[in-house]
Amino acid sequence: MDTGASVPAGRSLVFDSGIGGMGVVQALRDLLPALHIDYLADTALFPYGEQPDDLLTSRIVSLLVAACERLQPDILVIACNTASTIALPALRQRLNIPVVGCVPPIRWAGRVSTSRVIGLLSTSATARRPYILRLHQDFAPDCRLITHGARQLADLAERAFLGEAIADSDVQYELTCLFSQPHGGEIDTVGLGCTHYTFLMDAFERLSPPGITWLDPAPAVARQVRTILQEASCSSATSRPGRLLMTRAPQNAARLEGAAQKLGFSQWDVFSVPAPGMAEA
Repeated sequence: MDTGASVPAGRSLVFDSGIGGMGVVQALRDLLPALHIDYLADTALFPYGEQPDDLLTSRIVSLLVAACERLQPDILVIACNTASTIALPALRQRLNIPVVGCVPPIRWAGRVSTSRVIGLLSTSATARRPYILRLHQDFAPDCRLITHGARQLADLAERAFLGEAIADSDVQYELTCLFSQPHGGEIDTVGLGCTHYTFLMDAFERLSPPGITWLDPAPAVARQVRTILQEASCSSATSRPGRLLMTRAPQNAARLEGAAQKLGFSQWDVFSVPAPGMAEA
């Protein structure tokens, strides 16, 4: 059996607009227990969904170039669908380390669906991007794709991560928006198009129509990281604990610390970048 113990000890940086990428962190911890993980959340601009693409691309690149210079990771993991769909090419041009993105699992859904009607639950920004149409045309052209861009699920997921009780009615509303669309009753497979939604998976499975297969891409991202690290020459392990960094101090610091400690982060700190690209924040 291939385990994380066979992977050279290396350093990773996981990035998201908020704390939803912690689902990817959990998948990395499960598969690669020896991997050092730093986490950076752009909380000053959360949520990314309603921001212009050009602003986001400039900000993400400036922020992550600075973060990689400071933290010196062997690999960068973009645990954010919005950032992945707009900034991956620019990041790969600027950085000399592997950059792994997280994209909606449309190809995966096309492989497992038997009804050939698949759903995508994402943020509103991800749902309307041309990238989704290209994924559909390239990897699941024989399937009907039904999307719903949910406006409140990312916030609900962050609250769930912090241990708050989430009303079923709030989740049910977004699910109804997906399954009540024309041909929505034929959906048999739904992909998560936002990393935050991992923390709502139990509610999705409980509240959705019977027989729905839900696809969370976080484990696939972890497997891709493992493959890259197995082929790369990584830095030696660092003894310092992983850092949880945010571009704005959280209002719920005590609850955040409690939740983050379960994933190996002992404390959080503010990450600031004195660069022109950050002025818009």
